[in-house]
Amino acid sequence: MRTRRRAATHAALGLAALFACAAPAVRAQTAPDLAVLIDDLVVANRILYHQGVLDGFGHVSVRHPTVPGHFLMARALAPGRVTRDDILEFDADANPVKAGGPPVYSERFIHSEIYRARPDVMAVIHSHSPTVIPFSVTQMALRPVATTASFLSPAVPVFEMRQSAGMTNLLVEDTARGRALAQVLGAHPVALMRGHGDVVVGPGVRRAVSRAIYTEINARLQLQAVTIGGPITFIAPEEAALMEKGRDAAQAGHGANRTWDMWKDEALRAAKDR
Repeated sequence: MRTRRRAATHAALGLAALFACAAPAVRAQTAPDLAVLIDDLVVANRILYHQGVLDGFGHVSVRHPTVPGHFLMARALAPGRVTRDDILEFDADANPVKAGGPPVYSERFIHSEIYRARPDVMAVIHSHSPTVIPFSVTQMALRPVATTASFLSPAVPVFEMRQSAGMTNLLVEDTARGRALAQVLGAHPVALMRGHGDVVVGPGVRRAVSRAIYTEINARLQLQAVTIGGPITFIAPEEAALMEKGRDAAQAGHGANRTWDMWKDEALRAAKDR
């Protein structure tokens, strides 16, 4: 019992240290829901780094809860190091609201253009999730083989930048490229980016984090199934629809919150031990 209490105390102290300082540019507008959203955004970066979806690159954003068109994202920083002090507010054109601040991610246009195109999206993740990349450069589509990745049904579209921008460095560094990516994403929750990684969206940051992690896991499982050989029995669209409906109806007990709490504890313990 004492061990459990000590573990809980350590986790609480780790969380307090992680969120000790607030970013002045954002806190000036803080409402209770915004403060919670910023906390979740910081944790999302830590979780995705700990789970191996993000490495030293990639980024996570959330739609601003009270300023239409705006979103929140860290300054240009490795995701595993993001704290509250690093969170900035961006306008609808991906410009930092506070001019003259720290360097920002060059691919922030991924986020601005998806928010512009998808009013239902409240969080966006861009990662170099390693196992999805082979599916972006081959003829095999990434499709759901695991129940936890039913949202991938029927298959994940691939953004081929050469079709809209010709030969480039494959980075989404302007509005036009961001718009082209958002068009390929369409109504899907995930789109692959050829030779680059993926973009994952969700109705909230917790759901988006869950999708990003299970997209990587599904890619591993599908790759394993390919090595076994023979026809692969994918999850049918009808099955996927029922799974997603059930997941929406049971968020508190069996949805993103359940896994979020586990991943959050693991990420905070790992950060404390480093």
